[in-house]
Amino acid sequence: MSFSSDVKRELYNISTTEKSERVCELYGMLLFSSRFSQREIVFKTENRCSALRFESLLSEFFNPIIEKKSDLSPKKSGSGLYKLSVPLPSDCKRIFEFFGHSQKDIKLRINRANLDSEDSYAPFLKGVFMSSGSVTDPEKGYHLEIMVRHKTLADNLMHFIGEIEVFSVNAKVTPRKGSYLVYLKGSENICDFLGYIGAGNSVMRIIKTSAYKDMINTLTRRQNSELSNIRKLADASAKQINAIEKLRRAGVLESLPAELRELCELRLNNPEMSLTELSKQLNISRSGVNHRIERLYKLAERTGEKDD
Repeated sequence: MSFSSDVKRELYNISTTEKSERVCELYGMLLFSSRFSQREIVFKTENRCSALRFESLLSEFFNPIIEKKSDLSPKKSGSGLYKLSVPLPSDCKRIFEFFGHSQKDIKLRINRANLDSEDSYAPFLKGVFMSSGSVTDPEKGYHLEIMVRHKTLADNLMHFIGEIEVFSVNAKVTPRKGSYLVYLKGSENICDFLGYIGAGNSVMRIIKTSAYKDMINTLTRRQNSELSNIRKLADASAKQINAIEKLRRAGVLESLPAELRELCELRLNNPEMSLTELSKQLNISRSGVNHRIERLYKLAERTGEKDD
C-alpha cells in the first residue's frame, strides 16, 4: 500500500461532530472531483477510503441516488478504480446550487462564502486532498500534489493555500497532461500541510524518515571525508618513503643531519602516521616537520634518480 493511501486512510478515520466541518470537507471533495456541475457530478478515485468518505458525506447531507462502479481489473499497484456518480440532473442541480454555484459561472472557482471562518479551511483542504491529492513516499522524496481540471481553479487553490496564516506554504502550479497540478515540495511544507488537515501520524512518519536520511547523509559525508584524508595521508607517506629510499640507494642517508635521520627512521617505521602525529613524536611543530620533509625532497632530487 502506498504512502498516499496510508495518509487517506488516516484522514478517513478522523471523525468530527461538527456538521459545518463535514459540509466543508464534502465541498472540497465535490469541487475537485472529476465532474462538478449542475448537470453532472462524478467522483473517481483509486482509493477506497476516499470513495467511502464521499458516498457517506453526500448521502448524509443530500441523500441523492448514487451510482457506484468499480474496476474489476485493478492496476499493478493493487488499487482499483472507484467511480461514484449522481445520475439525476435534479439532484446535481440541487447540490451544485447549495454550494452557491450556478450555470452563470464562467469558470469554476472556490466559493469563499462556503468557507466563512478559518475553522472551515482545514476540513475543506482535507476534502480536496481526499478527492485528488497524492504524496510521495518519504523514503523516495518530498512531493505533494493535487490534480485540478482547470487552470483557474488550480490558481485559485494555490492562492488559497498561500493565504492561510497558520503556516507559510509556497504552493505552485504546473500543467500535466491536459490538467494542472498544485504542488508542494520539501518535507517542512508537506508536514505543515498534512498536519494542518489532520494527518498527524503521517507527519511523524515523514519526520522520522527525514531524520534517518539526514543521519545517513551525515555519516556518508563523514566517511567520505575520512576516506579522502586516508588517501591523502597514504599518498604523502608514500612520497616521503620514496624520497628516503632514493637517499638510501644513493648512499647518503647515514650522512644526513641528525634531525633528518630521526625523521626518516620515524617515517619508515610508521608509514600510517599523520603529520600531527609525527610532530608529537619529534616534539616539534607541524610546520617544523613540513620544513624537514621539504629538505628531504630537495636532497632526494639532487641524487639524480628519477621517481618510480
